[in-house]
Amino acid sequence: MSHLPIIGITACSWQIGQHAVQINDAKYSQAVSTAAKGLPVILPVLADMLDPAEIIHHLDGLLFTGAPSNIEPYLYGGPPSPPGMPCDPARDQLALPLWRAAVKAGLPVLGICRGLQEMNVAFGGTLRQRLDPPGAEHEPPSNEPIELQYDRAHAITVQPGGLLARLGLAGVIEVNSVHSQGIASVGGGLRIEAVAEDGLVEGLSVEDSVAFALGIQWHPEWQVTSNPDYLAIFEAFGDACRLHAAQRASASEQAQ
Repeated sequence: MSHLPIIGITACSWQIGQHAVQINDAKYSQAVSTAAKGLPVILPVLADMLDPAEIIHHLDGLLFTGAPSNIEPYLYGGPPSPPGMPCDPARDQLALPLWRAAVKAGLPVLGICRGLQEMNVAFGGTLRQRLDPPGAEHEPPSNEPIELQYDRAHAITVQPGGLLARLGLAGVIEVNSVHSQGIASVGGGLRIEAVAEDGLVEGLSVEDSVAFALGIQWHPEWQVTSNPDYLAIFEAFGDACRLHAAQRASASEQAQ
């Protein structure tokens, strides 16, 4: 019997006029539905109301999305953000402990863009607050059509023997690039999975995780079904979530 995995997707806090709202880019939910073959459930960033343990108890996987904001630098010992740097402290407050709790519980986890950076900070790593030239090539001009912004922009080298290599993403592949910050020092217990041409870390996994636990800097959710490299990531994530759903169902039946 096939079990449809329930996959939580992080949202961001936002302000529209006088209203505090939660936002989520639809392409993440679409990728979870079409490529991971899961049921997407958007999680509001309400850390004072949501217990990470309760969230994990009801899910079969977690997707930490990209976002227009950056992680507050004090959380990794960095200097204050430059004026005007967008932040989302409510998301920080939920995402960092949720990353640690999910990995500890053996819940399959995938982090994308900000999600990778959250993963790194959650495990004690640090970030570069601005990718100055030549690293500035990672962020496309914001006035380009979205299809060009998310077009493949540069090469990365997949490290041998890791999770990405086991998924078939071996050697050098081309990825898109939509970010202005990046990894500085790598967090404890994390393995480098991929590196850009300029040396920037583009992928991390949890070395001793009992389940799928991957973070990547690029955006595989973009047109995922037409990009085999991107699709392989979401399919593997979905498979891990389905396994978790089956185990959760089995445990529930045995408890009855």
